[in-house]
Amino acid sequence: MKKFFKIILLLFVGNFVFGQDNDVVKPSKKEFGEKGTMFFFWGWNRAGFTKSDIHFKGNGYDFTLHDVIAHDRPSELSWDYIDPGAWSKPQFVLRLGYFVKENLAVVLATDHMKYVMDQDQTAKITGNISDPVYSSMIQNGEINLTDEKFLTFEHTDGLNYVNIGLEKYKSLSNKENIDILWSYGGGIGMMLPKSNVKLFGFDRSDRFHVAGFGTDLRTNINFIFWKRWMARVEGKAGYINMPDVKTTLHNKPDKASHDFFFGQVNFGIGYVFRLKNI
Repeated sequence: MKKFFKIILLLFVGNFVFGQDNDVVKPSKKEFGEKGTMFFFWGWNRAGFTKSDIHFKGNGYDFTLHDVIAHDRPSELSWDYIDPGAWSKPQFVLRLGYFVKENLAVVLATDHMKYVMDQDQTAKITGNISDPVYSSMIQNGEINLTDEKFLTFEHTDGLNYVNIGLEKYKSLSNKENIDILWSYGGGIGMMLPKSNVKLFGFDRSDRFHVAGFGTDLRTNINFIFWKRWMARVEGKAGYINMPDVKTTLHNKPDKASHDFFFGQVNFGIGYVFRLKNI
């Protein structure tokens, strides 16, 4: 991911500084939305999640927590949002788009969300736990998750949705120095979370792993300034299914699974360019 970011950054800086070089085509009257046009977009997000049933299975336990509540965890406003050395700390979104035909773009993307199970909640629990220390915490079919000795469950580095999508663009306004375009589309991809899970006092699991898949619908408004600079506000809704969330540090059969719907609001800035012979 860092190498990808450096490549995109080099394209961005090189196209801006050496815009008159023969390797880069000068902006046309329209530029954005024309076949062969590309754009790079970087921004941030806020996300929300529906309740989910989380199933835990391993040696000595097989149980489900029902209707678990979780929220995102945005970073406090700081220099981390614009510091290249801390670019992955906030909840970010990354896009690289290419117009395969007039006003139709293929978009490669990463949505770095954060999913944090609310610790201050009581959840219904079904199934079995063989360890008497933890089974005794269950009262009347419920478990108080405030006690972190039982469970902490987060996708905080993060709930990474790596996806490819199609976006259809329509011009709303075309002025001399600013174009406004509306877009809609959808995408599909894999979930690559770095989950922060600690269950029953086991070693904390905190590693990247392909845990499942996601799909989404999205719409956005784009403001293109001087044919090059982009500002975008985007709404996205989708479904995530992760049947293989690692819950222990070692390669044991222990895992969790859950699925849920999500909503997302994204905003940020981007750059429009076109390379020769593309």
